[in-house]
Amino acid sequence: HGTSVILITHDMGVVAEMADRVIVMRNGRMIEEGATADIFARPQAAYTRELLAAVPRIGSGAGRRASGEPDEMAGKDKVAVVNDLHVRFDLHGGFFGRVTRRVHAVEGVSFSIAPNETLALVGESGCGKSTTAKALAGLVPYTGGVTIGGRELSGLGGDARKAVRRDVQMVFQDPYASLDPRMRVGDLVAEPLLIHGIGTRQERQSQVAALFERVGLSAAQMELYPHEFSGGQRQRICIARALALRPKLIIADESVSALDVSVQARVLDLLKELQREFGVAYLFISHDMAVVENISDRVAVMYLGQIVEIGSRDQVVSNPRHPYTRRLIEAVPVPDPSRRRTRFARLDREIPSATRRIGETVPKLLLKDFGGGHLAAVAD
Repeated sequence: HGTSVILITHDMGVVAEMADRVIVMRNGRMIEEGATADIFARPQAAYTRELLAAVPRIGSGAGRRASGEPDEMAGKDKVAVVNDLHVRFDLHGGFFGRVTRRVHAVEGVSFSIAPNETLALVGESGCGKSTTAKALAGLVPYTGGVTIGGRELSGLGGDARKAVRRDVQMVFQDPYASLDPRMRVGDLVAEPLLIHGIGTRQERQSQVAALFERVGLSAAQMELYPHEFSGGQRQRICIARALALRPKLIIADESVSALDVSVQARVLDLLKELQREFGVAYLFISHDMAVVENISDRVAVMYLGQIVEIGSRDQVVSNPRHPYTRRLIEAVPVPDPSRRRTRFARLDREIPSATRRIGETVPKLLLKDFGGGHLAAVAD
């Protein structure tokens, strides 16, 4: 139709794929302008060069040493074990409000996470990633087995479940929505310690100050409110709060997707540093395969509530066996205007629904072993 578009984004891969001209802004000012090819090939401003250098690229993580190889991981006690997990939500309808259909959000998911390991759970919106994480944290009803630190969650009483939950903490996508705007950030980070009755007030203050310093903030900032920080700083506060109880597992649910690429890179580096220091395991939830390759040791790909492929980072990214995994990788925008695509990967049929009639079952996927812990569903 000959329509002009102003595309506002922090994703330089999308810029390379879509834009004819680019304006780079910082602190309310235009610092660089030019044709897309010129900006990417010959950036003049230091900030533009920083943005381009921070863009995660498929293939940039190849050969990076993982926390452990599959055989090495197999010998470790697991931080978390999920076995045949199912989560379903009832849908009510009709005059009497009876249950007429169910959303099969998670269907037969199984995986384990070792200490000091990062397992990435990837897939499109609505595939069941976040619901799996909520079940792992005991936040939604489920059937199947969830074991944290050797203790099965189902059947635990309130006090025992509370003790186990200390070992699992979450970092969410929107740091501003995660923080109570009426509370000082120091009190927000101290809140888990207060809830679990850990330390005196002075000891908690000292521990929070140390956490602020460790995530790259100053203890003097503890008296400020969330709105006084940038998005990246707020996410660092959320990470500090997640670390307060010294958990064994941190679930990072799309924790960097709302940040611009330069801030995103610094937060990912911080997560890796903290893992080396504290030995914490991560369940890293994302839809971005380039980011996943940058941080993960193993990757599990979810589609319509089921895992369709799982293996080491290099196995899944460099040698994907399932068509859906290949589509996810092909869909990653390439931050190079000279490699701009004329067509994008698309499904060749309508996306199926996870909503089913009462009594209707979901066919169980059979995973084929391709060796070295690399499993993938056999394509139809």
